Amino acid sequence: MKINFLRYPLIALVFLSFFSSCSCEPEDLVRYAFKGIEKMMGEGFLPSEEIRALGDFESTSVNLQRTNDESIIILRLENGDPKILSNQPEILARKCAEIYLSDFKNAHNYEKIIVQFVQTDPINPENFALQEHEFETKDFF
Repeated sequence: MKINFLRYPLIALVFLSFFSSCSCEPEDLVRYAFKGIEKMMGEGFLPSEEIRALGDFESTSVNLQRTNDESIIILRLENGDPKILSNQPEILARKCAEIYLSDFKNAHNYEKIIVQFVQTDPINPENFALQEHEFETKDFF
């Protein structure tokens, strides 16, 4: 069930007041939210710090896609160190895919993994460069 907080301002107010009066640390709330996501999607769904460190990436994300024909994992790695990315990016992409697939417990349900390296322009974030590297997941198991 989806709740549109803009349509139900009272719910939004109660939700906001609960979390603003909570004595919990914000980091704890985020950690619990991530644990909930991992329970739904499968252990290891969120990219590990090891992947982030490989290219000194600012952010990481994952998108799972299923169609009638295929199932794909898209691992998006943003704003990595240009020096690292310029030195054989296909090898770095393969290493990131290998680590992700070994961590993600439901990876065997997917046929392909696409590793995207995205570099955004700090002055104009609408300008970006994208490199994609596609691998068959069966090559990693």
